Amino acid sequence: RGWNGSGTIFFGWCNLRCIFCQNFETSQFGEGAEVTAAELARIMLDLQEIGCHNINFVTPEHVVPQILEALVIAVERGLRLPLVYNTSAYDSPESIQWMNGLINIYMPDFKLWDAEHCRKYLVASNYAEAARGVIAAMHAQVGELKVDENGLALRGVLLRHLVMPGLLEDTREIMRWIADTLSRDTYVNVMDQYYPAHKAETEPRFSEINRRTSDGEFCHARESARAAGLWRLDTRWRNVIPHGAPVWLPMMRQRTDKRASVN
Repeated sequence: RGWNGSGTIFFGWCNLRCIFCQNFETSQFGEGAEVTAAELARIMLDLQEIGCHNINFVTPEHVVPQILEALVIAVERGLRLPLVYNTSAYDSPESIQWMNGLINIYMPDFKLWDAEHCRKYLVASNYAEAARGVIAAMHAQVGELKVDENGLALRGVLLRHLVMPGLLEDTREIMRWIADTLSRDTYVNVMDQYYPAHKAETEPRFSEINRRTSDGEFCHARESARAAGLWRLDTRWRNVIPHGAPVWLPMMRQRTDKRASVN
């Protein structure tokens, strides 16, 4: 709910290989430019100068040491914005520990629960186990999401779950785990932005997810969260587009460094 946007920095490559990735040019083909630690620090300071509310690191796991190096430079030169760690949750415990005391807001996805689904769609059968561990560690560091009087996130965990077609049992298990293991006060963004991209759209072996999530599936996912006892649910970005890619896809392809992600 901010007005100047989140200063989002996308890092090329990703340690998952999601077959439905909507940003696969960046995450799997490495689209982007190499920068030094000093240049990365300069990007952060530029985002602060134009009024962004925070610095938002997207897919940072594999470059955590480089981020830390850049942060030393940026802080010495006046960086004062809150830091956001925006991740698939397939992170190493060491990375999360290194970020302890530095990150204000963790934004992990919890994608899937079933190991076979994780293997088939994320190419990481141990994803759910890894995600449970690091999300719990994030929660232990920063706790529940806290916002200011304008609704702007200040500190805590903002957990996201993308509802996938035909995989509602995964959603139910994830919501139960959040409520039982973290807290029923956890802020959860239940998202319906899934559409078949990348291999989910082009390869017949993934035909079962070559469709958008239905209205009924999204409503069921939302009710699963409520049934688990979760009440801080963000479903405001619900959009119903019956066929094809969402109308905002062309804008997503024209990315800039300044994005409103935590606002």
